[in-house]
Amino acid sequence: MSDADLIRFDQVSKRFGAKVVLDQVSFVLPGGATTVLVGPSGAGKSTILRLLVGLTRPDSGQISVGGVPLAGLSRDGLMELRKRFGMLFQEGALFNSMTVLDNVAFPLLHHSALPLAARRERALEKLAAVGISAELAGRTPDALSGGQRKRVGLARAIALDPEIVLFDEPTAGLDPVTSAAIDALIVDIGGRLETTFLVITHDVHSCAAIADYVGLLHDGTLLTFGERDQVLTSRDPAVRQFFDRQAQGPLKLV
Repeated sequence: MSDADLIRFDQVSKRFGAKVVLDQVSFVLPGGATTVLVGPSGAGKSTILRLLVGLTRPDSGQISVGGVPLAGLSRDGLMELRKRFGMLFQEGALFNSMTVLDNVAFPLLHHSALPLAARRERALEKLAAVGISAELAGRTPDALSGGQRKRVGLARAIALDPEIVLFDEPTAGLDPVTSAAIDALIVDIGGRLETTFLVITHDVHSCAAIADYVGLLHDGTLLTFGERDQVLTSRDPAVRQFFDRQAQGPLKLV
């Protein structure tokens, strides 16, 4: 199986009551690359993440990870599947009752056989990789800045060296300078780990900075999906309307 077959959505639809959230969405997530799904609020971006880790089921269509269909997986099967993922939550979801070090070591405690000393060493290694010093490791998350908490969240997301890392609005609530620093960190970590990243965001400047591939969701449909420059320079009126309105100026492609 090729890397290109790592994650596949085939004609996936999902509704909640009368609202159609996803309508026959299909895409293949390229392995070892950063794919960004953009779109306005309510476009179905978060639902894709929930479907991917089995927190909700599609009404129709098929989702597969590594060639394994999610449909029909048992509870134990889903738990095994989720070990392949790391997750950076929008608000960090860090435990303020724990130190930064213990937050990062938390998944190692529950999903690895490493002894205490090795868990601490691994956690410090991941913190260093995202630019958090050993001095900050002893603090609690509520003593950190927003950008530092995002970094700690990323360190925890990669603690188990997952195949796939999911990002839920990684720059939400951050000022432009801090957002740019987080974008640069995502590019750096992605390049070093060669891990598959899936990022959902409404921030088109962040999309332009970090994406290898881009998908645009609108009203539950996937308007376009392809290589970053191809999508961001598209002359399709619906695609241009979204990016021009969100960017409020030219996007910088690097």
